Amino acid sequence: MEKRDLVSEEVVYELFSFIFWTLTIISLIKYASIVLKADDEGEGGTVALYSLLCRNAKVGLLPCDTSTNEVMLYEERSCSKMKTHSRARRAIEKHRICHYLILFLALFGSCMTIGDAVLTPALSVYSASSGVQRSLTDIFNDIYASSPRTQESVSKALKRYVPIPSACVILVGLFMLQHYGTRKIGIMFAPIIAVWLLFAAAVGTYNIFYWDVKIICKISPLYIYQFIKNIDLARWRLLGSVILCVAGSEAMFADLGHFSKKSIKITFICLIYPLLLLGYAGQAAYISKNLKAPDSNHFSQSIPSHCRHLFIVLSLLSSAVGSQATITACFSIINQCLALNCFPRVKVIHTSKKIHGQIYIPDVNWLLTIFSLTVMLGFRDIVKIGNATALAIISGMLVTTSLMSLIIALYWEKNLMVSACFLVSFGFLEAAYLSACLLQFHKGAWYLVILLVVTMTIMLSWHYGTVKKYEFDLQNKVSTEWLIDISPGLGISRVPGIGFIYTDIVAGIPAFFSHFITNLPAFHQVLILVSFKSIPVPYVPESERYLIGRIGPKDCKIYRCIVRSGYCDHIRETGDFEEQIIRSIGEFISIEQNDIESMVSPDERMIVVGNSTLDGNALVALDEVDSSMGQTPVNNESQISPVDETLESSSRGNKRKKVRFMLPENSPKMQVSVRKELLELIEARESGSAYFLGQSHLVVRGGSNYLKRFLIMVYRFSEKNCRESPVALKIPHAALVEVGMVCTI
Repeated sequence: MEKRDLVSEEVVYELFSFIFWTLTIISLIKYASIVLKADDEGEGGTVALYSLLCRNAKVGLLPCDTSTNEVMLYEERSCSKMKTHSRARRAIEKHRICHYLILFLALFGSCMTIGDAVLTPALSVYSASSGVQRSLTDIFNDIYASSPRTQESVSKALKRYVPIPSACVILVGLFMLQHYGTRKIGIMFAPIIAVWLLFAAAVGTYNIFYWDVKIICKISPLYIYQFIKNIDLARWRLLGSVILCVAGSEAMFADLGHFSKKSIKITFICLIYPLLLLGYAGQAAYISKNLKAPDSNHFSQSIPSHCRHLFIVLSLLSSAVGSQATITACFSIINQCLALNCFPRVKVIHTSKKIHGQIYIPDVNWLLTIFSLTVMLGFRDIVKIGNATALAIISGMLVTTSLMSLIIALYWEKNLMVSACFLVSFGFLEAAYLSACLLQFHKGAWYLVILLVVTMTIMLSWHYGTVKKYEFDLQNKVSTEWLIDISPGLGISRVPGIGFIYTDIVAGIPAFFSHFITNLPAFHQVLILVSFKSIPVPYVPESERYLIGRIGPKDCKIYRCIVRSGYCDHIRETGDFEEQIIRSIGEFISIEQNDIESMVSPDERMIVVGNSTLDGNALVALDEVDSSMGQTPVNNESQISPVDETLESSSRGNKRKKVRFMLPENSPKMQVSVRKELLELIEARESGSAYFLGQSHLVVRGGSNYLKRFLIMVYRFSEKNCRESPVALKIPHAALVEVGMVCTI
């Protein structure tokens, strides 16, 4: 807020009362006590809330083949919890508009988190740099007290060369540190933020006793009543700045993937909350007695003169630390959106092997850097940046309140009155703050709207394009009988090796592969149709990840593999998917005959593999050997000819290790037919692999409306500039076969 807004002591007391109760109600009660309990197996944020709703009510709009719903992991876990007679659930599931509204809220909240990650670093760093400039100016004014002309020249030089340049350097340094990961950054930053909070609380305590001890009594709600009683447009605008006191509350919830729920709650309740109150109380005490002093509402001015040097150092360091939570929250939200097909593919680096949620996204990190620098250099005004930040904070909180009310009713299965009370109680307070922030729209808040339009357009267009492409694949797929029956008629020959066919559909044959066979009548000795399915759970255990089935009779040797993953699983970093799929199919072949009861699909028999004990009746992986050396293991029935790995070695240009398989030495329980099929699988594996990938190009049908054309245009641009491949496997280029298809929608 600006200096002229604080016209009397009473206004300062009233705003301090607002700060106290806002921090208590929103940060302490809502987030620390209630919202943190709504984690999705340790993950937080709006997307985590959305995934909980998808699992506990049929509101999902994400691409998913309904023919395999009965084997999806999230439905197995949630069906037992659902109340089939819940009127609220029936009403939400019945109306399609509710599904779109919930998805829009989740994406809107994600956009607000991204906006907060852009604005908060710029605000905190620029504010600290401005405080440093003020403190240095006061120091030099004391030194050159006898020379007013020197004071003026020094003041102008400091104002020109300290705030913006130092803020730019700190911002760039902050974002450059992100690739070290949350754990290493936390070890580095935790002592700094602890010292800063203690320093701010100590200064606040000093100001309370030095300027106005009675400030503690000003937390009375009577001051809020007095503020509302004398309300006018100018006083209402002041609330837009008050909401900045709870900045970081939404990031605290979104950061659950980086830190444990218990550690966040204990740290906030026992350390951050009381120290923040002391700091705000001290600053309010100082401002109330220094209304006529220039810049009295800036924290740096309330620092005692003998602590100015320590303040300069701590403020510069803590400005970077204060932005860390919003940056990591942004990484978490985008990673969740990636898995749910609501954000273009970008490279995600997992920085911790123990804590799965600790991630780093290089492309997003540098985009945040550019946008933060643009905001700071473009506005050069703390008040305008603060107005945009306040709007981002309160908008994200309103989304969380709305989704939490649904969580209370549908997931926690509380009475509708409890859900309504939560929505009204917190929603009314946040709506009031939102209206105050919107009054500052022309003073910087408009930038957030532009950022929202850009990010929301990208997310919606990617989701829309993904859904349309998936629907096209479903409508143009061919039956498995077509592949089996047409082979003799077309004279299709089977070539040695394994063909991996990557497709989004989990039933039938994808259109691009039927197009390929029609023009080139040949496919491999063993065919494996692989589908990667992300489901709305954080993690899928390795033992439940692979779902294997058979297509057609055994003689065809055609299998289907569905790889299921949660929105926080880092499957793209696994380079041995081919070996895992082969091992899973071997396990499927071994248990198929003896486990007919576990077949869960009526059309294609499917089994969840990875959790059974076969007593040596499946494939055995040999130690890794150097394929470029041409070493071949020798072991009774699995002895075969040397491997021809020309395709794989040429794609690497150097040594490449590959897992080899064989039958177990002692397997008396293995049936003859099973042994034969496993040997054929090993032989095909040794003959080499080829990978078929469909490249669908979306084309808008003539006469379509402008909005549809625009969304597809944005989708095609995003797809063209994606930094990650559409499938998780690291496919050798020499063995990759891309089949182009034109999808007219």
